[in-house]
Amino acid sequence: MTIEAINEQLLRAIGVGVALLDLETLELSFRNDTFMEWFGGPEASARLADLFPTLDIEALGAELSDGGKFTAETSFKLKRRRMTVAMDFTRAGNAGERIAVLVCQNITRIKELESMIDSYSMMVERNTHEIKREKEQVEKLLLNMMPRSAYEEYKSFGVVAPRIFESVSVLTLDFENFDRILEANDPAVIVSELNDIYTAFDRIGEQFGCERVRTNGDSYFAVSGVPDPVLDHAESVAKAAVRFLRYLSRRNESHPIRWQARLGLASGPVVGSVVGVQKYIYDVFGPAVERATRTRTRAQGMTVAAHPSIRDLLDSRFTLTPLAPAKAQPEPREDLFLLEESNPATATGPA
Repeated sequence: MTIEAINEQLLRAIGVGVALLDLETLELSFRNDTFMEWFGGPEASARLADLFPTLDIEALGAELSDGGKFTAETSFKLKRRRMTVAMDFTRAGNAGERIAVLVCQNITRIKELESMIDSYSMMVERNTHEIKREKEQVEKLLLNMMPRSAYEEYKSFGVVAPRIFESVSVLTLDFENFDRILEANDPAVIVSELNDIYTAFDRIGEQFGCERVRTNGDSYFAVSGVPDPVLDHAESVAKAAVRFLRYLSRRNESHPIRWQARLGLASGPVVGSVVGVQKYIYDVFGPAVERATRTRTRAQGMTVAAHPSIRDLLDSRFTLTPLAPAKAQPEPREDLFLLEESNPATATGPA
């Protein structure tokens, strides 16, 4: 076996097609078996432009005119399968010979792998984006259920240790005649109304340093001083309370449902922690919560009742008028107060 035959077998084995290109006529004067297997036998056209119609002939000529090298890629169908080859044109011989060697390397598998890698990268990027978006949604949901400091503690340690907050103020609210409102209106309307109202309450409370703990139907519960200390926590809940009523009064002027809220305020110690294993909720409970809840039952519609525990923590911006004792008030007796702004006409803040 001759050296030429051995070289031909090696080229076929590694999938390399070789041809000689006449740079004057741009015709292929020699083609090995692999080249002809890919691009057609002796009967096929030998013109470079016919075999590779997308090839930039002008760029090829410019690169090879000074003895340089030109590379390109092309794809074609071979036995119902698309094949991609890399073409290397190299000027051969001396300056007087206008011949170039064309070597075609089968890179179909490489292109397929590159395509698979690109697809995988896009999938990973898409999945990463989805995971990030879902993580942000979960974080947003958890931040709606617990304060940020509690969320950060839960994210870092998997639990939120119960904490005692010695001095905080609590605001509780519910609506008079809620059952009648439910009976008289479509449930979707009630949900929409409460969503608007509680969203406004959240916005007002946030401005005055109050953290909503939970809502339950017609009840709204917020606290100031948990989990981050607030120096004027009593004034925070008092300001929020009077602005809740101001907001409802203005809303009632333009909406068919007239919401009559009653509020209870109290101060004292509470315990704060995440309650639940599968359904998490940050809850606050203790003496201040119980006082505020009891006090709320003594308030009339669109008024704020204050517990004695909060009275000495408020300044002259609020007027506290003693409420008449309940007829069947249990012992020990609590002297409750009606809380109002001393000068509502000059009050500032959100409606």
